[in-house]
Amino acid sequence: QVQLVESGGGSVQAGGSLRLSCRFSVDTFKNLCMGWFRQNPGEEREGVAAIATDSSTTYTPLVRGRFTVSIDNAENILYLEMNNLKPEDTSIYYCAAAYVESSWCTWLSNFLYSGQGTQVTVSS
Repeated sequence: QVQLVESGGGSVQAGGSLRLSCRFSVDTFKNLCMGWFRQNPGEEREGVAAIATDSSTTYTPLVRGRFTVSIDNAENILYLEMNNLKPEDTSIYYCAAAYVESSWCTWLSNFLYSGQGTQVTVSS
């Protein structure tokens, strides 16, 4: 069983920052791959970032250098720190999880589990 609950979305002006949080519960941490994707209604899902059990991280080129994914394993919280936000970052952001070996855990992973989503709106 995997449960994911996001928080921290909101509205900011371009250039601003937001931090998303995701409280999660899982049955096992073995091969756990966690990440974030975003999706607007009627559009394709877009991978954003991922973090593997060996703490390696990957990002879509669209956010690399601006976003940082991290995890607090003691508290079971996944974070996405978003800086220098742009209007094109506006979307619903989903916390996500999958079980794959670390080498296969990337922002392109096909995450099987996701939360309910949190809206991020960036105005110009």
